[in-house]
Amino acid sequence: MSDIILHHYDLSPFSEKIRLAMGHKALDWKSVIVEAVPPRPHLDLLTGGYRRLPVMQVGADVFCDTEVIFRALERIRPAPTLYPQGEGIAKALSLWWDRATWKPAIGVLVAHIGEHLPPEFLEDRKANYLGYDISKAAMEPMLPAYVQQLTAYAEWLSSMLDENGPFLTGDSLSAADLTCHHSLWLLRANAGADEIDAQLHLGSDVTDWMARVAAVGHGTKTDMTSEDALAAAKGADPDPAHLPEGQDPSGIDIGTRVTVTPDDNARVPVEGIMVAANTQKVVVAVENSETGTLHVHFPRAGFETLPA
Repeated sequence: MSDIILHHYDLSPFSEKIRLAMGHKALDWKSVIVEAVPPRPHLDLLTGGYRRLPVMQVGADVFCDTEVIFRALERIRPAPTLYPQGEGIAKALSLWWDRATWKPAIGVLVAHIGEHLPPEFLEDRKANYLGYDISKAAMEPMLPAYVQQLTAYAEWLSSMLDENGPFLTGDSLSAADLTCHHSLWLLRANAGADEIDAQLHLGSDVTDWMARVAAVGHGTKTDMTSEDALAAAKGADPDPAHLPEGQDPSGIDIGTRVTVTPDDNARVPVEGIMVAANTQKVVVAVENSETGTLHVHFPRAGFETLPA
């Protein structure tokens, strides 16, 4: 099998989800560090222009969004599973947490460190990614609301732990734990654990759970250059084992040129030929001279696939 290659940057909370998944499964993987602010010319060649991070590459297969990355890792190494209580509860909880906590987490973060964020980062997130101003001055008036929201959600985590055990869905770690960990990890890592714990009224049950999640580590990482990642793609063919079985639920035919676009933020479409699809996943073929033919994988939830 080709190497697992993760395109990410250190402070990306969504990347932290996948790094922890590597640790949970005790995987060896290659690390390609990507700039937090585009341009990212080498990564664009691999993804067809997909804007968000992380991206996972296995040879000529490229996985965009953490949901399909989790599923790919499950296929590569089934045990220990990321879905001990089944996929439905973990996926639903993950999608809710990502969307409900992201803006308030940014609001709390910039209240603590906003003056240190580079102007080019703030402008990029406003113009090209989130669509709103995340500067400290712009977000500060809503800080009480952001704290209220995160405090409420943290109490829900506490309730789940009280009901289910050491992890959110039961006795074993799941993808839901890795997802719900990441927003609080971002805040505690950058603003100080003691300060965030006090501000959001995080109890020891939640902070102990975070420590259990973090204890899985990141697996075994080896650095790789983006040039070597491109060469790995060009030297491989897409693996049909990664293709989903089934049909597109909206009736789009295989072979149709389509666009796949996130439905919430960073709405940059990826255009390609649809090579496989079912209710949970769509795969499009993209091609260029630097990489050859690639299969780029997306989840259905949170994305729009339409004829180009």
